[in-house]
Amino acid sequence: MIKIAVVGVGRWGVHLLRNFLAHPQVSVAAVVDPHSERLTAVKQQFHLDENIFLTTQWQALHEVPDLAAVAIATPATTHYHLIKDVLQQGYHVLAEKPLTLNPKECEELCYLAELQQLILMVDHTYLFHPAVEAGQRIVQAGKLGELRYGYASRTHLGPVRQDVDALWDLAIHDIAIFNNWLGQVPVKVQATGTVWLQNQEHSPTSGLADLVWVTLTYPSNFQAYIHLCWLNPDKQRRLAVVGSLGSLIFDEMSTASPLTLLHGEFERQENHFLPVNQSREVLELKPGEPLQQVCDRFIQSIIQNQPPVMSSGWVGTELVKILAALTTSLNQGGQPIFLKNI
Repeated sequence: MIKIAVVGVGRWGVHLLRNFLAHPQVSVAAVVDPHSERLTAVKQQFHLDENIFLTTQWQALHEVPDLAAVAIATPATTHYHLIKDVLQQGYHVLAEKPLTLNPKECEELCYLAELQQLILMVDHTYLFHPAVEAGQRIVQAGKLGELRYGYASRTHLGPVRQDVDALWDLAIHDIAIFNNWLGQVPVKVQATGTVWLQNQEHSPTSGLADLVWVTLTYPSNFQAYIHLCWLNPDKQRRLAVVGSLGSLIFDEMSTASPLTLLHGEFERQENHFLPVNQSREVLELKPGEPLQQVCDRFIQSIIQNQPPVMSSGWVGTELVKILAALTTSLNQGGQPIFLKNI
């Protein structure tokens, strides 16, 4: 049994707690949250055993005997110091995304985990979604033919964050999926944005961007375009990759299936291009909660002493580097920023 503590039981942390409580190889030893009312709420909600240590002070984890791992679901601004301390105490770490808000801090934490021979995993839940896993197999098997471009839209009416803009709040999911499906990391990024709600001195370009347009360029010259907005009641969670033989669409809002393969290509007849081989294939997916897979992968990585390749600290660092470069582009009015891959 792996003894674990969950730090932060807000909107997302309660789901981590739920999954670890149900895991057959885990013993939840402690729950930490600065708000005592949340501790009271989860104790009642999950009927927590009296032996589980509840505290508002994360430093108190040092007093928990035989603790092996810590799951962290706190605001990103707290991640660096909290994760560093936890690693230095000798605990494995599962951290909510993003790993930190600073690429250099991410690298430092990754090296520290390696030095301590500890698992550092980032909860990029989408990478464990059955539709994303199936999509990766389809794209990398060449079923779309020559890859042309990709696009994604992530919009909704809220929640509006006051610590980060729509870019940092929303983009990481789609970037992670594109990277995963392509097996590549962008070499060039661009971003433009607009501020309406939380501007500075009523400037449409200074403040926390409510609307962001992102362009990612990959080593193969594949380009992905992402539309992000938390000020749009048209809720969309849609991503697609287009190739010469068809398009693969991941649509979370679809009632039929979140993953659809649209077959179709052109046949040239003299100066005309005629659509041929058109069909629609709704793909059946294995059941399962992605977060449950995240939690299980973390535990198995600890047991087997093998870092989780798909969602390691280094994968999280790559994504933070991309977001930091996009922020630079956003602040420079959309200037392209070139990246060096890790």
